[in-house]
Amino acid sequence: MHEGLDWLAESPEGSAWLEALPDVLADCASRWSLVLGEPFGEAFESLAVPARRADGMAAVLKIAFRGHENRFEAAALRHWGGDGAVWLLDYDEQRNALLLEQAQPGTPLADESSDTALEVYADLLPRLWKPAGRPFRTVADEAAWWAGELQRDWELAGRPFERELLDVALQALHDLPPTQGEIVLVHQDLHAGNVLRATRQPWLVIDPKPMLAEREFSLAPIVRGAELGHSRDAVIGRLDRLCQRLRLDRDRARRWTIAQTLAWAISDSGAIPEHVEVSRWLLRDA
Repeated sequence: MHEGLDWLAESPEGSAWLEALPDVLADCASRWSLVLGEPFGEAFESLAVPARRADGMAAVLKIAFRGHENRFEAAALRHWGGDGAVWLLDYDEQRNALLLEQAQPGTPLADESSDTALEVYADLLPRLWKPAGRPFRTVADEAAWWAGELQRDWELAGRPFERELLDVALQALHDLPPTQGEIVLVHQDLHAGNVLRATRQPWLVIDPKPMLAEREFSLAPIVRGAELGHSRDAVIGRLDRLCQRLRLDRDRARRWTIAQTLAWAISDSGAIPEHVEVSRWLLRDA
């Protein structure tokens, strides 16, 4: 169906989801009277397909594998109500199928200059920072889970980076959650590929991985994201500029970025070098 989804075949749940995917697409197309196009080029834990409704409206049909981080994607889009994010047009909970507004022309923010992108983020983020409660997970709960997983994964991966870096991340995961400011809904994977140019609003967010956290936490994917430049100056520049524009606590944003970046850094194949580099640059910039 799509080579980006091949990794799912390694588990019984993923294999069953892949096997059912053609029928789920057909059922959703019938339910919502859609004419489907060819899937979009990127896929990892979901398949997104351009579609046209019977009324002629362009849409996107997204069938998502149920994962830990995307579990409440539909709820987040519903909570944002189209302000800064694509509209959720309908949702089939049983199939975990989302019918979405199609951002047009849909070019990613990653195609823009860093200066332009940071101005877009400065406008978008405050609109996404809405107070929320259930069903979303809290960063306090997530931080406790990350801390346990990070220590274990670091050992299993052969200690792929220095102990000092691990200790700084673990300390941040211990210190930051109980001392947070106002808790709001954030998109914890808001890299520049998940912001698309649109017509209803200039830029719209897609693919939310929602979390309840203080505002400073939401800078982590932006500061880390290589789409806007992977160098010490680029990383520190994004941190400084967004903290200044949005009046955020720089040290808390820096520490959250180290913690989340390392929590997402280790896989079966080892640590992602770019994630480790970002964390080192931020550690030395205290």
